[in-house]
Amino acid sequence: MISHAIIELPLPLMAEHSHKQTEACTQEHEHDLHHHAGMHVHPITKNLKVAFFLNLGFTIIELIGGLMTNSIAILSDAIHDLGDTLAIGTAYYFEKLSDKKRDNQFSYGYRRLSTLAALLNVVILTAGSVVIITQTIPRLLAPQEVNGMGMIGFAILGVIMNGLAVLRLKSKSKSLNQRTVMLHLLEDVMGWGAVLVASIVIYFTNWYILDPILSMLIAAYILFNALKNLKSIMHIFLQAIPNDVDVQQIQSAALKIEGVEEVNDLHVWSLDGEFNIASMHVFYSQEFDLEKSEWLKTEIRKLFEEKGIEHVTLELEAPGNKQGALNSSFH
Repeated sequence: MISHAIIELPLPLMAEHSHKQTEACTQEHEHDLHHHAGMHVHPITKNLKVAFFLNLGFTIIELIGGLMTNSIAILSDAIHDLGDTLAIGTAYYFEKLSDKKRDNQFSYGYRRLSTLAALLNVVILTAGSVVIITQTIPRLLAPQEVNGMGMIGFAILGVIMNGLAVLRLKSKSKSLNQRTVMLHLLEDVMGWGAVLVASIVIYFTNWYILDPILSMLIAAYILFNALKNLKSIMHIFLQAIPNDVDVQQIQSAALKIEGVEEVNDLHVWSLDGEFNIASMHVFYSQEFDLEKSEWLKTEIRKLFEEKGIEHVTLELEAPGNKQGALNSSFH
């Protein structure tokens, strides 16, 4: 599922930032992105690789098992695990890509690629969920016999395989990527627990309708999370203000800094849902000592850092020089 990538991938890339100090002047653009091409390499890449192949292998087993047992619920969970596999794969890939700095083609680096991968994941999961739902509806109307004992065996295997992947990721690193993937694999363990309970009931009661009911619940869950994450992904692609950033609060706080007369043309957006970027025009007061401009820029940068904004482009303007600056007051 896409939520596994953000991971929310989500999503979820880690970066450090060092500000490049420039000479004191009335205009400044902070373009130091050499630490922002991606996250730093973590030792979790090996753990993610193991988890990826565990999940990929079991997804294939699930597809075969679902066909062998005639269980649409297991096939639905195979789609679920396919989403996990894609999420882990993209997390692993972008961990490996983290060393790659910005270049002449991608001036901001490669962070946005994780969001693109998340979008692809949404498309795959949505299509898979729709297929499963269309195949499940006829079985709700006319339930088919399923192999209850076979379902029990695959459910136990599912709990074990996903449990091993969780333990593998839990053992070492505290990376955000790893925690995100681990939590959703833990979610899979719980899902397989539900399949196990349903398969035991089917084995002893022959209530075959439980299979399509469980399948519909799984497909609906996948579809709900995929569409929910699509909203978050489009929020990033459309460069909307991040949900956890209050631009009015930033403006108010900036105006309280000594020497600041007015601020406008404030823009805040996110590269990947975690790494936020901002630009702002700052008009200093007539009495302001330009020799303190470096101090002023430092104070403003601190303000943005406190709000979780790591890369800031500032432009200092003389009080009367307001031509060309958009009025971006937020109401």
